[in-house]
Amino acid sequence: MTSAEPSGLHGPTWFTSSYSNGAGGECVECAYVTGGTLIRDSKSPEGPSLTVGTQAWRRFLGALSHGGPERVL
Repeated sequence: MTSAEPSGLHGPTWFTSSYSNGAGGECVECAYVTGGTLIRDSKSPEGPSLTVGTQAWRRFLGALSHGGPERVL
């Protein structure tokens, strides 16, 4: 994942997938924080975010790289 947004004193550094078209379309943005990963809708950066624990995030990414999200469940 790439396209990091500069981090300031007020928040985490958000990034999108390198597969994202960069137009802010139907993407999610992620940010690494202590103990996990934040996920938010790129169309609504001021909206809520979801926090996923570090181990769950690693498992999710591993499953995606080995065949898709159905392997996560």
